[in-house]
Amino acid sequence: MHEYQFRKQNQITNPILFALELGYYAGLIWGAVLWLFYWLKFTKVLPGFLLEPFFKHDFLVTTAGQIAGWLSFIAFSVIASLLYVILFRKLKGPWPGIIYGIVWWVVLFVALNPWLRLTEPVKKLPWDTNISEFCIFILWGLFIGYTAAQEFTDEKLREPKKVIG
Repeated sequence: MHEYQFRKQNQITNPILFALELGYYAGLIWGAVLWLFYWLKFTKVLPGFLLEPFFKHDFLVTTAGQIAGWLSFIAFSVIASLLYVILFRKLKGPWPGIIYGIVWWVVLFVALNPWLRLTEPVKKLPWDTNISEFCIFILWGLFIGYTAAQEFTDEKLREPKKVIG
């Protein structure tokens, strides 16, 4: 086996670069799902709800505002992914990621919402909006958590291949 192949095979993942890439794709994919759910009227929460404190609501309703919202969700996902990888990357299985998504939903929709006014209060939102948003955040957290768990706890990837001869 060539030295390059051996090094590539036994390469240790840089947690920060991995978290940046993971967060980008989590935001790209699940931000698109948020946008699709809004477009299909499964949710009344704007795709740009994270930008609500910084931009006028009338702008966030426009296509440009929704694209800005998607980009803000990507940025949010990068930050959330960095936190997860730094703090929880050694946790195994899907449940830590699911819990992480639930915690972020509670933080954004319940804890911070009264001060930042990102959306209407949870009690005033329709049940289909709450369920849709909750489920998206569960899947988003699962995506981040389980991907990190696979990368940082699957030791088979780091073992050298044995040649049977």
